[in-house]
Formats: sequence, C-alpha cells, structure tokens
Amino acid sequence: MKPIGKKQTSLAMGRRTFLGGATVLGAGLSAPAIISRAAAAGPSVIADRDRDLQFIAAEETYTTDELIALNAINDEHVAYLKETGLAELGPDRIAAMDEAGINVQILSAHTPGVQDVPGQEGIDFAVRLNKMIADGPMKAYPGRFQAYATLPLQEPEASADELERAVRDDGFVGAMTNGFVGEKFLDHPDFEPLLARAEALGVPIYLHPGFPPEKVFDIYYRTSRPGYDQEFQNYIFSGSGYGWHQEVLTQCLRLIITGVFDKYPDLQMIIGHMGEGLPFYYERIVGDMSESTEDALNKPLGQYFSDNFWYTTSAFFQDELLHLLLRYISVDRVMFGTDYPFADMKQGTDWFRAVDLPREAKEKIAYRNAEKLFGIKV
Repeated sequence: MKPIGKKQTSLAMGRRTFLGGATVLGAGLSAPAIISRAAAAGPSVIADRDRDLQFIAAEETYTTDELIALNAINDEHVAYLKETGLAELGPDRIAAMDEAGINVQILSAHTPGVQDVPGQEGIDFAVRLNKMIADGPMKAYPGRFQAYATLPLQEPEASADELERAVRDDGFVGAMTNGFVGEKFLDHPDFEPLLARAEALGVPIYLHPGFPPEKVFDIYYRTSRPGYDQEFQNYIFSGSGYGWHQEVLTQCLRLIITGVFDKYPDLQMIIGHMGEGLPFYYERIVGDMSESTEDALNKPLGQYFSDNFWYTTSAFFQDELLHLLLRYISVDRVMFGTDYPFADMKQGTDWFRAVDLPREAKEKIAYRNAEKLFGIKV
C-alpha cells in the first residue's frame, strides 16, 4: 500500500490555489498562525540580555530536484517546493541563519525522504542524498550544518548499515524517519536492526510525521459533502492540520508499550512540534495507562517520556505550549527548532528570546541540550 503522499499525481484544488495551503503537503505549519504574542509585538519585547543567545536549530528541512520528483503530489506542488528555499543550502540560507542568530542547522530530507523506495534503488538514493549533504553544505560551511541520515526504511538492515556509515564516515548526528513505513511503525520487529544500531552508535532517531497509508486515510480522513470538493481539505486534515500530530504520539506510545525501550534502554527518540500534543494529554495518558502496563514494563509508563524522548519547539512558537511542556518534561530534554522553511527562522528566535524563562533554562533549550545529545559545539 502506498502512503497517501504518493497516491495521486493530480489533485483538484478547486478555487483554492495550491500555494495557499501547500505547507501542509510539504512538511510543516505556517508560522504566522502560531507565533506568540510576544514575538508578534516586535523587537521591543525582546530582552537585550538574550540577544547574545546562541541557537542550534534541530528540525530544518532540505530537498533536491530528485526528491521533489519522487515525492511531489502534482505540478503545483513541484512549483511550490521549488519556491520555498528548501533546496537552497548555500549563501541565502546562511544569510537567513545569520539574520536569525542561528549558529547551526541540523538538516533533514523533505518528508518522506526515500523511506518508501524499496530495494537497491532506495538504498542507493539514501546514500546519494547523505553524501550530497556531507560533501556539499557540511563541507562548504564547516560547523554551520549538521544532519540526520536519510534512510531506506523499506530495507531495515541496509538502513542500519547506512546510519552507521553516515555517523562514522560523515559525522551525521542521527536519523530522520517520517511516520508509517508502508503500514508499519518502528515498533514492528522488522526494525529491530535499526533500533539496535542507533542505540549502539549512541545517536537519536527523529520521529517526524508522515502521511498515512491509503486505508488509514480512507477510514479517518476521507470526508465528503455533496456539491463540494473536499480533497484538499482532507489532505490538510490528515497532515499538519491534525493527523500528523496524533500519529507521532501514537507511535511514541506504541514504542513504549511494546517494550522497545525495555529491550533498548539507551535508545533515544526526538519528537517535534512541542511534543505533538503530549503535554495536553500527558496526565490522561499516564493516569489511564499506567495500571494496565505496570506488569508488562520495566518502569512506570511516564518515566519513558523522560528517559527516552527529547522534544523540539519546531513550528510551535507559543509561550503557553512551551510552559505546558515544561510542566511535565525536564528542561534538560527540550531543544529549539524552527521547521524551516515552513516556519520563519527569525520569528522563531525572536519568540524564544522573549519567552519568560531563566537564562540558564533558555541556554539549555537554545543550544546546550543539543550540544549534549548530538555531541557538537556551537
């Protein structure tokens, strides 16, 4: 079953232009809808003492013409992706980073990367992309770019090998995955070689969302109304409008309750978008699921969210959500991210400088936690 992102080559957008909503089909949300009141108020609200704050941005996207040809849904989507700046990994991106005050971007391939390409074709494609990043922007701008490995997840053993090669040979800091792999999540036994290798290497796996398989889309997200074309709306519904965030949280819980972290206790996962709804549901999840899992797991269910997961602020520039996340998750486990180019880098750093947190906490989120997790320095 093909994932929904590759299901059709032509979508009827009706009266709406593709560019008006293409971010949902790309990888993130539009920043203006989610920027905090403090950042929206302008530079005057930003404390001067935090203008020297350094930043490692932990979820920043790139693409190539080859990736666009693989994953774009239609010609309008192709045009949109080419206009976003996704493929620009040179002076323009560096200039935007400098304006925002971002020292390092950790790059990842545009959703869903090559994880739906089977066999040797997928393996070769992943290696080609990873080498392009290592030999291109990482070499051209030393210290400004790091990267998550793109993996051919239809081939788990080969994915484990490519992760190790990318980490050992090219200095990559982990791997990026994008939701369903076919019809499986990473808790499926097929992916044990990859999980074991990531733990052994001491590098995290970023759980980015992706579009669901067709039958999941049909059950959960396909709606209809006589006389009205809802196709574009349904894609938003299944993506960044709602479905993506539920899907990642579901995968996190599956990884916990199937015992993945009991088998691989040092395995680390990253989730973006301010915890993908976890802060809102935290008490409900832990309160309702702890008793039913206590005899099956080595630790209380809630402990895994503190021991095996890291969280980024990507695309959710809202003070109240950050404070809610920090109510349940240690400040030592939260990292800054923007979701560039689907959210604006400078809006993200302006927002975070204005957040009401102690300087020590800000430094941890802005760059120190990433330095620790990824073994890098700004």
